[in-house]
This record gives sequence, structure tokens and C-alpha cells, in this order.
Amino acid sequence: QVQLVESGGGLVQSGGSLRLSCAASGRTFSTYAMGWFRQAPGENREFVATIIWSGGSTYYADSVKGRFTISRDSAKNTVYLQMNSLKPEDTAVYYCNIDTAVLGTRSQYWGQGTQVTVSS
Repeated sequence: QVQLVESGGGLVQSGGSLRLSCAASGRTFSTYAMGWFRQAPGENREFVATIIWSGGSTYYADSVKGRFTISRDSAKNTVYLQMNSLKPEDTAVYYCNIDTAVLGTRSQYWGQGTQVTVSS
């Protein structure tokens, strides 16, 4: 099992910034990628950003390119999402995701979610 603990959500005005963190812990595991998804009320969960653990390649949804930056601290098994120029439409519950292998079995895990609210 792998546990993900998220932090950093909150309420911010339009144009403001927030930084989300997600720390992974558990029994011996190998990480392939970590990323962020979000789900607004009444909407499906959607991809936001991901980072490939080996090499650090990053990928973003078009809606956040140029405003959000994903990064990682491999030593801490932690991924970050720096969100700048926030808009009301960024309001959602943000979920951390890890694509990993535990004892040779490929698996994905989700965090509990952290609320981000952007006021206009």
C-alpha cells in the first residue's frame, strides 16, 4: 500500500497563487509518475499535470499551461503543484495520483483531495 497526503489548498482571490504538496509513503515502492487531477462540482475528474519520476518530463492540460508548474522532490517522494494566475474556473477538489509498483505489481493510488476555491 502507498499513502498520499495532500496539503496546500484553500481560498484565494482571482489572480492569486497557491502551492499544493503531495507526499507519498508506504512499503517499498517504485514511482513511475505522480500527478494532479481535479474535479469541480457536477463535473468529471480531469487531468491537470503529471511528472515522470525518471527524467522529470512534465505534461499539462491546455487549460493550465503557462500558469501551473509541477515539480518533484525525489528524496522526499513529494510532488508539488505551483498554481499562479488562478481563475474562478480553477475551483475544484484537487487530487494527487501516483503511478507506482509495489513488490512488482503496477498500481495507482489517489490522495484524499484538497479543496481549491478561487473567488472572483
